[in-house]
Amino acid sequence: MSAAFVFHKETLTVYIQGELDHHSAKEIRSRIDSEIFRRNPKFLELDFSQVTFMDSSGIGLVMGRYKLMSEKNGKVSVLNPTPPIRKVMMISGIGKLAKIVNT
Repeated sequence: MSAAFVFHKETLTVYIQGELDHHSAKEIRSRIDSEIFRRNPKFLELDFSQVTFMDSSGIGLVMGRYKLMSEKNGKVSVLNPTPPIRKVMMISGIGKLAKIVNT
């Protein structure tokens, strides 16, 4: 699991790659939170295009970042989830919290 961060004009984009499970979600969550506090973005984009597997920890990752960004009056978007991951996100209700888009 890896994550790359790009900050541009009030938007922090996180490119997540690999399997997103309990162990990797904990590390990624910590890194994202650090960048949010360091950069103070208005928008957080989580790019899931290179995520090959996601369990409920991935849902928790998105929900937790939604809560954090809401406290900072920010917004969260999920970019480019694969069809199976998009389906899990929609069933879990993530689509009501974060915009899910394909770019």
